[in-house]
Parts: sequence; C-alpha cells; structure tokens
Amino acid sequence: MPSLHFAAPLCAWLTAHGTSCIELVAFLFGAVSVYLSVRQKIWSWPTAIVNVGLYAYIFGTRGYYSDAGLQVVYLALSVYGWVHWLHGGENHGTLPVSRASRRTWAVCAVVGVALWLALGAFTSTLPNAQRPFTDAALTSTSLVAQWMMTRKLVESWILWIAVDLVYVPLWLAADLPLTALLYGIFLVLAVMGWREWRRDIARRHAAQEDLHAAA
Repeated sequence: MPSLHFAAPLCAWLTAHGTSCIELVAFLFGAVSVYLSVRQKIWSWPTAIVNVGLYAYIFGTRGYYSDAGLQVVYLALSVYGWVHWLHGGENHGTLPVSRASRRTWAVCAVVGVALWLALGAFTSTLPNAQRPFTDAALTSTSLVAQWMMTRKLVESWILWIAVDLVYVPLWLAADLPLTALLYGIFLVLAVMGWREWRRDIARRHAAQEDLHAAA
C-alpha cells in the first residue's frame, strides 16, 4: 500500500527530529478543530475528540500528568459541547454566542483556583512530574475555558489566549516542537475567535434592534 510505504519513512524522520507521527496527527486534528470552533462549526467537536485522545497519551508519556488528565476531561466536555451547541439554544435549537455573567466568572474563578491547588499538590507527588504547579495552573485554566466554550461564551477565548502564551514555551522546553507550533497556531486562532464571536454578538444585537424599531 503506497500510503504505508510513505508513512514509515515519514514517521522515522519525525522520530529522528524529536517528534512522532502520533504528535503530527494530533497536531493536524487540533488545528482543524480550533479553526472550526472559530467558525462555530459543529465538526469542531468530533475533531477535538481525536485530538485530545492522542494528546492524553503524549502528555502522559512525558510526565505532564495534569495535562494528560485534562485531555480525558476534554473528551467528555467535547461530547457535551457537541450536543449543547446543537440543542442548547432556544426551543432546543442551535446555541448562540453570549457573554459570561459576573456570577459565572466568580464560580469559574473559585473552581479554577481550587482545582489548580489540588492538582498541583497531587501531581507533585508523582514520579517524573514536570513543573507540577505550572502544569496544574494551565490545566485548571484550560478546563474552565473549555467549559465556557461548550456554553459558547465569548470570554472563553480570553482564557485560551492567556494559556496559549504560556504553553508555547512550555512545550518547546518539553521537546515537543510540533505541539509548541500547534499552540502558536491556537494563539492566533484564539485571537481570531475572540474577534469573530464578538462580531457575531454585535450583529445579532443590531438585528434585534432593527426588529424592535420596525415593530
């Protein structure tokens, strides 16, 4: 099979340069998934499921236990997000983009800090744990951002921008160059998502005002 003949030397070349075919596939699915999220396409969720499943393995083998566990939670949230984007809106219709309330921010902050401290304390006791409290802080923030994404809250992109700025140098230091590049792409897409979702809210508000004016 030609595809297999091509894949073997490619995987060997990637391994020789500090990465792997598994990381490449995870990279591709991750980039596609976030791009589709920016465009509010429902296929962002099934592609995310493939991405996080592969990264659970990658991070676990590198000693980033909080991030490995995070991918498992991402998988569950991706299934939830898939359903909620389709049926979480009015009359079980498509879910629109909205803004997070102060109460939502307060609850997320408390949960995020508690999760950070608990994960950091636990993973710091595990063998070969790498930067356990930094890893835990990024994990807890990412988890909050992912939950906000399932609710289509525009502020989720702010959190993604923040964590991606830290993840890029972290994965470079961990000798995961493709993953570092992926998070650099995530950073660009997060800025795009922030702008695009805000515009979507503005367009809907303008349309509602036009309807009220015409009534």
